[in-house]
Amino acid sequence: TAFLHGDLEDEIYMEQPGRFVVPGQENKVLKLIKSLYGLKQAPKQWHEKFDQVMMSNGFKINECDKCVYIKGTSDNLSLCVSYVDDM
Repeated sequence: TAFLHGDLEDEIYMEQPGRFVVPGQENKVLKLIKSLYGLKQAPKQWHEKFDQVMMSNGFKINECDKCVYIKGTSDNLSLCVSYVDDM
């Protein structure tokens, strides 16, 4: 469910799902305010949000691997590795 937490940057519209069509407004579309499963932007937007959360907690993004976050000194080092498998 990680990808459902990203914030959308683009305006994305979709048809009303069949079971949730509003009577009398069948031709209207819905504007998404959050990501949906299968949305091609979802992985990138989730990763950007995760980056913001990690940086706001004092972590820095590793230059060699953008999914590794580092905080602390050589004597007291914290590493966080992010891996998402959404097969």
